[in-house]
Amino acid sequence: MNHELQIVTTADGSKTIYNPAVGENYHSKHGALQESQHVFLNSGLRYFLAGEDVKEVSVLEVGFGTGLNFLLSADYCFAQQIKLNYTGIEAYPLTQEMLEQTGYDAYCSPQLWHQFTGAYADALTGEAQLNDYCDLTIAHTKLLDFTSAQQFDVIYFDAFAAIHQPEMWDNTAIAHTLQFLKPGGVFVTYAITGNLKRSIKALGLKVEKAPGAPGKREMLRAIKS
Repeated sequence: MNHELQIVTTADGSKTIYNPAVGENYHSKHGALQESQHVFLNSGLRYFLAGEDVKEVSVLEVGFGTGLNFLLSADYCFAQQIKLNYTGIEAYPLTQEMLEQTGYDAYCSPQLWHQFTGAYADALTGEAQLNDYCDLTIAHTKLLDFTSAQQFDVIYFDAFAAIHQPEMWDNTAIAHTLQFLKPGGVFVTYAITGNLKRSIKALGLKVEKAPGAPGKREMLRAIKS
């Protein structure tokens, strides 16, 4: 699968990867960096942390992909001296070579980039400690095969769009994902559809419409009561 992947530049100048097998980019064509910052870092992690004196936070990402959401989150937590425990689910991990072609070293500290690329292979087989403030695990598995005794404060749902991967957005996939969210936890995704809202509300979460990233009017955030 990896040999078909292509590096492309998005509207904000940041790069993403196009996957011809799926027919979609890993990030928004309107801006990979802008989308990650807006949807996941700001509307997800920073929203959860706002007004709280939190020393430790856990994040689960569905669709680890290029690691951009992770890098922005880890860089932010390190600056705030918050311990980040991060787990990504990725059925088709990128090669180290492809990862290093993204140019994402421009969006985090040099130390974090070095720690991330150095620990990437280890993270694919278990928990890797990048520094005193960050642990990373990348579960090399499909979503429905993912299991964990852990529950998470924040879930980033960053699967390919439903038009390309409908099985990632059906009631079964969403219910499987949300079982890993702690009470009071925050679920965020770039998408918002009637089906998704109904599916999440049926599981007892409070659904919010939030302003979308460039190119999208709205996005979805949900809070587990």
